[in-house]
Amino acid sequence: MQQNTVTLPAMRKTPVLLFALLFWACKSEYERVRNSGDADLILKKAYEYYDKGEYLRSQGLFDLVLNTLRGGKEAEKAYFYHAYTYYHQKQYMLAAYYFRNFSNTFTTSPYREEAAFMSAYSNYLLSPSFRLDQNSTRQAIEDFQLFANLFPNSPRVAECNKYIDILRRKLEQKAFAEGELYYNLRQYRSSVVSFENLLRDYPESPDVEQVRYLIAKASLLLSQNSILEKKPERYQETIQRCNDFLEKHPSGKYAKEVRQMRQTAEREMKAAKKLMQT
Repeated sequence: MQQNTVTLPAMRKTPVLLFALLFWACKSEYERVRNSGDADLILKKAYEYYDKGEYLRSQGLFDLVLNTLRGGKEAEKAYFYHAYTYYHQKQYMLAAYYFRNFSNTFTTSPYREEAAFMSAYSNYLLSPSFRLDQNSTRQAIEDFQLFANLFPNSPRVAECNKYIDILRRKLEQKAFAEGELYYNLRQYRSSVVSFENLLRDYPESPDVEQVRYLIAKASLLLSQNSILEKKPERYQETIQRCNDFLEKHPSGKYAKEVRQMRQTAEREMKAAKKLMQT
């Protein structure tokens, strides 16, 4: 009696063939729906693909029918889910755009609050290291603030404030790094200006003591490297900056050094004035 046998190579090919057939069937279904011209079917399948986590296919089907929807709740839902397909694919720039567009278009929609938040949050996720360009960071702050103004009673306002604090801290770090870079490059005037802008923009920064110390130090170095005619005025500015530091941080970790810098500035200012009189 002859037995039916399946060879090992055939067994290995079987899963591959099944996968290929399954892939072809799925692709075939998607293509049939996409080319059907049936707007209701396309929209239905767009939601089904979304629910299954197939966001690229869902997005492709939404793209086909969004312009055919004439407003109303069905249009709101479709545009809302369409924005989320970008978010789930980590295309945060486009997600932020479509969520913002939804919020501005469907102003009475029950989805508007979430869309406004997700626009801001998508920009938050785009925010890079403080060493890079911070346009997304500033946009996220603006969007979170707008959300808090539009929905002051939303439970998400506290979350917005938390993210704003994180983003503002990143901008502080960016500003500090800029002032520090100028200092290291011996561009002391630019360093002073940069650090003073930081104090103006972020007066509650945890770095304020160190910033005021670096302002005083950069100011002294600027004075020492100035031409004789400018030394007296710049030393006077240094003395004032030292006084500002000591007034606000009299017992700070840099207080002793700042007092020494003030004494140096006073002594060298007198010497510069004496030289100018000869």
